[in-house]
Amino acid sequence: MSNAKLLLVEDEEIVAFDLEDTLHALGYEVSAIVGSGEEAIASATTIHPDLILMDILLQGRKNGIEAAKEIRSILNIPVVYLTAYADINTLQQAKLTEPFGYLIKPFQEKELQTTIEIALSRHQAEERMRQALQKEKEISELKSSFIAIASHEFRTPLATIGSSIELLQRYCQDCMDEKKSKHFQQIKTSINQINQLLDDVLVIGKSDTGKLQFKPVPLDLVEFCSNLVEELQQIAGNQHRIVFNSKGQFANACMDKNLLRQILTNLITNAVKYSPNSNTVLFELSSHEEIITFRIQDKGIGISLEDQKQLFEPFYRGTNVEKIKGTGLGLSIVKKCVDLHRGEIIVDSEVGIGTTFTVTLPLVSC
Repeated sequence: MSNAKLLLVEDEEIVAFDLEDTLHALGYEVSAIVGSGEEAIASATTIHPDLILMDILLQGRKNGIEAAKEIRSILNIPVVYLTAYADINTLQQAKLTEPFGYLIKPFQEKELQTTIEIALSRHQAEERMRQALQKEKEISELKSSFIAIASHEFRTPLATIGSSIELLQRYCQDCMDEKKSKHFQQIKTSINQINQLLDDVLVIGKSDTGKLQFKPVPLDLVEFCSNLVEELQQIAGNQHRIVFNSKGQFANACMDKNLLRQILTNLITNAVKYSPNSNTVLFELSSHEEIITFRIQDKGIGISLEDQKQLFEPFYRGTNVEKIKGTGLGLSIVKKCVDLHRGEIIVDSEVGIGTTFTVTLPLVSC
């Protein structure tokens, strides 16, 4: 890379001037020559060279390694060490500053040029990668912001529709026949499905931008699970029965209730969705020492061994669910929420027999 600006840090004048001539002959511009670590830091901050050639033993209080460490912490400038020190201790210290090269004096002109070119090329590649990652982060944050706004805009009319349905059911009992009641239930079910989809999309958006966090609070697990089952049973209607059982001690349970709700809602909803009508979904809560176990069992269509390998990938859907609507987001969200709890999820399934999901979460301090 000809015309690259270099900062030369060398405290021996004869060596420095000789090296400067060599660098000029190779087509590089030497922006400055300094002899101490303090001057190296000041010059790097002022002239912003493309590369720094750094001796290790220097004048002043800071040696080359200390100067390089400080420069790397405040400036994105690559450093190549030019030194007579080849001992393991010095090398190990130098490695901590992530140098772009380490040349032992005396070295050949060709070695110097090759080391400089490789360092500059590597730095350019890393800079392109950094810029690409930054752009991807900005796009991801923009997407997350859009999802949050769109979700809010969807929820407002959905809430209005839901309230209107409740009012009609409350004040029109006398005009309700079985057919009308069925239609009202279908509308409520559809509203709940859209709300769940919006919740799922928001979780994915937060996860992609690193904003999905684990915030444990004291929780009465039996009450929490009972209330959730009652809510999900209303959505499922009379077509499925959700049976909840608990055994063990759950005092002082400390979990993230929002993440836990995502885990259980998605697993129970899936169990209902992929089971034939009139089937029962079993939900069991148990504890052993410092581990809480949630087990959801259905007698539905089951999951093949091949599909189980990709079960928690976003948007992946089993090969036997073509006729059943879904996004493929639910289980990937479950996995993310379980991981944030530092827990584990296991699936045991057989096609045509049913599926059991077992989630184990450790108890933590609030």
